[in-house]
Amino acid sequence: MEVEQTALPGIGLRHEFTTRSGRRIGIVSHRTGRRDLVIYDPDDPDRACETIKMNDEEADALAELLGAPRIVQRLNALHREVEGLVSLQLPILSGSPYAGRPMGDARVRTRTGASIVAVVREGQVFASPAPDFGLAENDVVVVVGSPESTSAVSDILSGG
Repeated sequence: MEVEQTALPGIGLRHEFTTRSGRRIGIVSHRTGRRDLVIYDPDDPDRACETIKMNDEEADALAELLGAPRIVQRLNALHREVEGLVSLQLPILSGSPYAGRPMGDARVRTRTGASIVAVVREGQVFASPAPDFGLAENDVVVVVGSPESTSAVSDILSGG
């Protein structure tokens, strides 16, 4: 899919693409943080027939709704392509030494070679969390790596 990016001086950036059915859809990312979802008129691709203004929370929710299934699809496709690659969903239990601490404190990648690719909290998916992302009790950590490295991550998250 080809996504076009256009700088909007004084406003921010616009990203647009055309769906398989020929509809143009755009996202205007304002410098203020606001996002506008723009649906263009099918008969006039320069005319917006609908613009939905979204705050940060709304934009995050939409991204997660659209992105979470894609992450799972991509992981499943990657598993089929790369022999020996597995993913695990590991809960952060109440006794975990990392509940209430930044994810980076576990040093998962350094210690095991596996990668934490997402954290699921109360149905919300946080893709590619940064090391300063705080883990919480009942989070589910999605880890990708070899069977041995993902098992080691399980041991780290449950016991240190």
